[in-house]
Amino acid sequence: MNTNKTYSVLKTKNLSIGYLSKKEEIVIASNINFELFPGELIGLVGANGIGKSTLLRTLTQLQNPLKGSISIDGKPLESYTNQVLATRLSLVLTDKSLSKNLTVFELVSLGRQPYTNWIGTLTDKDISIVNKALEQTQAIDLATKKCFELSDGQLQKVLIARALAQDTPLIILDEPTTHLDMYHKAYILKLLQNIAKTANKTILFSSHEINLTIQLCDKMLVMTTNNSFYNTPCNLIKQDVFSTLFPKNIVEFDVNTGSFIVKK
Repeated sequence: MNTNKTYSVLKTKNLSIGYLSKKEEIVIASNINFELFPGELIGLVGANGIGKSTLLRTLTQLQNPLKGSISIDGKPLESYTNQVLATRLSLVLTDKSLSKNLTVFELVSLGRQPYTNWIGTLTDKDISIVNKALEQTQAIDLATKKCFELSDGQLQKVLIARALAQDTPLIILDEPTTHLDMYHKAYILKLLQNIAKTANKTILFSSHEINLTIQLCDKMLVMTTNNSFYNTPCNLIKQDVFSTLFPKNIVEFDVNTGSFIVKK
């Protein structure tokens, strides 16, 4: 992996996202421009329905962009086969249905599929990588448990371990703190922050936990109704971006504390 901070892991240029129907093009968001580098934790935030999941689906080749370009490692996203893309980017979703009857070790081992032979036989190297991923996420003690036995917080750690076992420069997560209490929300995001720094991974995640994201992320991509903004949390606060996210009749952003507060 290239560890040069100037090395662009993912870049978008004038990106428009949405859907094509039989009659029309439905644009959800447009003119999205950002660039991700190694060792960064990046939070994607915005109101419900603003297009966060659509953006992540577009970045991971699950749906096509309407306009603009996406590049990974300096190459157009569309030039990648699924097999090669799986060695450059890993995706963590909140769907539990595929994992419930597997042991934790078996689930994390699925991250090695891009590298194993056609019957999925694990080499000693693969097993070592899986165990290291479990150790990095502090989930090694869960290795023999069935996934249906895990709490939501434990399962989220295991899904992150699977992404680490996939050994990609870029990890993308859709709402990794869903269904978790406050402690475990902070725990998971701190874990991601640590992985980005110690393993030099680029980690992009969507979240509704804006206050935590502001505190922990290197950069943030903020999607609003009319625009998107990409910068450090401090600069976004200075630009008064967060105050535009929600109607101010119930919540408002306090620039002094850098957090949202409920109006009395």
